[in-house]
Amino acid sequence: MTLDGVTVSVAVLTPAQARQRFGVDLDRHGVQAAWISVRNASPRGLWFIRNLLDPDFYSADEVASMVDGGVDAAEREALHQRLRDESIRVFMQPATVTEGHLFLPRAEGGRFFDLRLQGDAWDDELASAVAAGGAVAHPRELRFGFAVAMPDGEFDFEQLHPAKIYAGREMPDVDAGRLRGLLEALPCCTTDRGGASQGDPLNVVLVGEAGEVMNALTRAGWSFTHRITAHTVGREIAAALTGSAYDVAPVSSLYAFERSHDLALQRARRSIAQRNHMRLWLAPFLFEGRHVWLGQVSRDIGVKLTTKSPTLTTHVIDPEVDATREYLLHSLMAGHLVERFGFVRGSAAATREAPRRNLTDDPYFSDGMRLVVVLAKAPVPADAVRNLMWERSAAPIAEGQSAAARRNVRPIGVAAD
Repeated sequence: MTLDGVTVSVAVLTPAQARQRFGVDLDRHGVQAAWISVRNASPRGLWFIRNLLDPDFYSADEVASMVDGGVDAAEREALHQRLRDESIRVFMQPATVTEGHLFLPRAEGGRFFDLRLQGDAWDDELASAVAAGGAVAHPRELRFGFAVAMPDGEFDFEQLHPAKIYAGREMPDVDAGRLRGLLEALPCCTTDRGGASQGDPLNVVLVGEAGEVMNALTRAGWSFTHRITAHTVGREIAAALTGSAYDVAPVSSLYAFERSHDLALQRARRSIAQRNHMRLWLAPFLFEGRHVWLGQVSRDIGVKLTTKSPTLTTHVIDPEVDATREYLLHSLMAGHLVERFGFVRGSAAATREAPRRNLTDDPYFSDGMRLVVVLAKAPVPADAVRNLMWERSAAPIAEGQSAAARRNVRPIGVAAD
């Protein structure tokens, strides 16, 4: 990726590559090595702001101290020096190529790199003073974004092949009016495998190619998920019993378009019992030449044992599903990843007093709207995002409150009770 004469490349070493490179097992200590290359063909020196990529990065000597217990005493100082020498420098001289490694907490499935380079403040102020008679210019920031997938054989994205899903079938390319009609006509909810019972609401639509969807969501903090296998089910059960984290835990199979989800992502917390998760299905039509993805998003607030899931456990969803729908929109807008958005009818409407229930008997309520997001191909600031002007959604939170909450909102000038 190149900006203003500066080219940046990144890669994440596999555990085997890291062992070969550094002679120690970083993975056993929860450390990943990211290789970074910066070709600075600009006339300015640039600072690499590591904290903005990951504030929890490890220094070379910190990593060496973590792993040197398994190294012969005579080799420890050599290990410390080797990791220092392999580290990426933080200042990139002009007309140079600077390469090295940054040591990061281990992530599974993929990692988004928000890599930022800033001009040297001393040089920039000096140049500004000479050129503009004393005017001071703030250092300019160059921002590079990379979504790096890290397959391990168990992630569902590894089996995602959009071209095969509707192979041999024509996918019409529709305009905005036709898109609205198609989205309104889609089923309200996911189903079980046989299609006889309804599950969680289909409450989100994303427009973008598969790579754009995965890049945008990982940039917004979402992680890929494992498929359901004997190994991943074992990890999930262990995490549920201990209350520990499993950031890429599989999601159970729900069905739309007569198949299980094509892609799933989540934003995990420290406990497996709590996460936001999303399932996506490729729709059989295009919008403005781009793929359309129908999805289901909800927040998990607990875990329970059940015989209705092949994992023998299932998450309990937050009944306020519209709040999680809004969370998705806000997380994408915060990353300047939204070109247009709007709402369309078609999902499942229900009230707090008379909720609907999913396949594992969790209640939920909603205004019945689907969030539609056209992903941006380039960053779009929040004040430039356009609305599709189809429907207005009810404001989340308020729809889940009782009459007692009305006292919290009052006209200006009216005293509180």
